[in-house]
Amino acid sequence: MKNGVYHEKVTIPEWNTNLSLIGESKEKTIITYDDYFGKINLGRNSTFHTATLLVEGDDFYAKNLTIQNAAGKVGQAIALSVHANQVMISNCNILGNQDTLYLTGNDNKQYFNKCYIEGTVDFIFGQATALFENCELHSLSNAYVTAASTPEDVAYGFVFKDCKLTAADDVNSVYLGRPWRIYAKTVYLNCEMGKHIKAEGWNDWSKPEVPKTTFYAEFNSKGEGFQPTKRVVWSHRLKKSEAKRYSIENIMGLSFSKAIKEIFSK
Repeated sequence: MKNGVYHEKVTIPEWNTNLSLIGESKEKTIITYDDYFGKINLGRNSTFHTATLLVEGDDFYAKNLTIQNAAGKVGQAIALSVHANQVMISNCNILGNQDTLYLTGNDNKQYFNKCYIEGTVDFIFGQATALFENCELHSLSNAYVTAASTPEDVAYGFVFKDCKLTAADDVNSVYLGRPWRIYAKTVYLNCEMGKHIKAEGWNDWSKPEVPKTTFYAEFNSKGEGFQPTKRVVWSHRLKKSEAKRYSIENIMGLSFSKAIKEIFSK
């Protein structure tokens, strides 16, 4: 895609597999639209019709793009919605407010590398297994970074490796995550956490089952936002041996991890 502002909703349908969408430059190749929950007005599931870019086709690759929901702080408004398996997103800006990035599908694996993702409430959410490497997660309000809905029998959920958590200047009270569904799994490894991250780290969304059913964990966190003695008692600090299980091969699977390494070794 050539540099330019593309004001439209884009869908990659499920029958369009093995498709790549590569921009001329991340900053100047911009896909943007402004749908939001109230504007769609299709009932309780309106959120899921708001995406600027909807990916349903497996084996999709996006690079060097800005994907934006420009609706503003008006409620749920998805920028990128991924309903597909073996999806790679590299060097992209994913911009929005509430519900910026939706990742779904019980068995779907999705990979993000060197992306900038910003939002307010639950700005990374859903049930897919997703690995984020070397990404920046930027909070625009006092709220929650993630809201995973990992199915009970899925091993990983959301995994963040070597990521940086930052915030707007007026933001000072952000949770690492809360459980959209009670078996949510979210893990941060080798991440740098700004002072905006709350000492307790995690929120139970007023669900009494959560301390026994979720898996929220960290390994080798650093920065002012890492206060291990003040984290909620039901979260986990991984041992080095446990952290080794969070390899790209284990999280993404052997065939997809091989494809990822081939792409990023070029």
